[in-house]
Amino acid sequence: MSTAGFWSAAAGAGTGRGDETWRALASVPSPARAAWRLGPLSVRAYALCIVAGIVVAVIVARRRYRLAGGRPGVVLDVAAWAVPFGAAGAVVHAGLVAARHDFTGTLRLWHAATAAAGTIGVPGAVALGAAGAWVACRRAGARLGPVAGAAAPAVLLGLAVAGLGNWWTQQYYGPPSAWWWAVRISPEHRVPGYENYATFQPVFAYQSLWDAAVGLAVIIAGRRLALDGQRVLWLAAAGYAAGGLWAESARIGPLPHALGVPYGTLRDTAVLALALISLYLARRGRSGRPALPSRAGRKPGPAAVAGDSSGDVMSR
Repeated sequence: MSTAGFWSAAAGAGTGRGDETWRALASVPSPARAAWRLGPLSVRAYALCIVAGIVVAVIVARRRYRLAGGRPGVVLDVAAWAVPFGAAGAVVHAGLVAARHDFTGTLRLWHAATAAAGTIGVPGAVALGAAGAWVACRRAGARLGPVAGAAAPAVLLGLAVAGLGNWWTQQYYGPPSAWWWAVRISPEHRVPGYENYATFQPVFAYQSLWDAAVGLAVIIAGRRLALDGQRVLWLAAAGYAAGGLWAESARIGPLPHALGVPYGTLRDTAVLALALISLYLARRGRSGRPALPSRAGRKPGPAAVAGDSSGDVMSR
């Protein structure tokens, strides 16, 4: 079968009733509704997925920090600051993305600036969340490194849950596909040029699976390699960015570009480069001390865990 014939079969260009029935059975349907009305309020599935992701991240981070001997309540205190800061970053991201559509015809410089800043997206929200976590750690008298080491893979697991919100909004998908796990996209949500296709690669699901896999892999690597909190953080960031690079390359639709490259690709490239450089600078033995001091040289008790930046969060 030619490439064109393959995509036609995948997307519903055929006219036979048997083909339509087969396509309906061999694909994943998208939810019919993405929001529900509760009186004057509108409850959106995407927002519920984000809330669920936050809950998962906090639960996992809290458990990891406590298993490492961290003081009770520190992660909840950090979350009380990090979540609002991260939400503010997400709101700014959404506002910038919307603004670029409003000012394209009049202020091209503003369009370019908002399109570039709007692609900060998840990394921007995480960065602002980290700023909030720093403030909370200062207030609680805890070291940021161990908290970050506990939270980094937990955030990836939370992102895996939150990313499923794209299933309801029917966005973040790839080229047409005939595979049985292809997702059906409603005509009003299909990107220009693909109106005649019905089923597409669920890139949002690939991204969620990747984030979950990287989160679990970082947890295992941190325990087996006795990584400190700093290296756990940058390892998680590198894994997230690597998956984001692939996801951006697989997406279809009108995406903002700079120098012929999607802004999202530039963003993930920058995060990956920063993470790899930071991992190199924080490599084992660089400072002449072991990454994980022996237990004999540690002070007992939770205070030693909270105050030791050498990776107690990941040591047990």
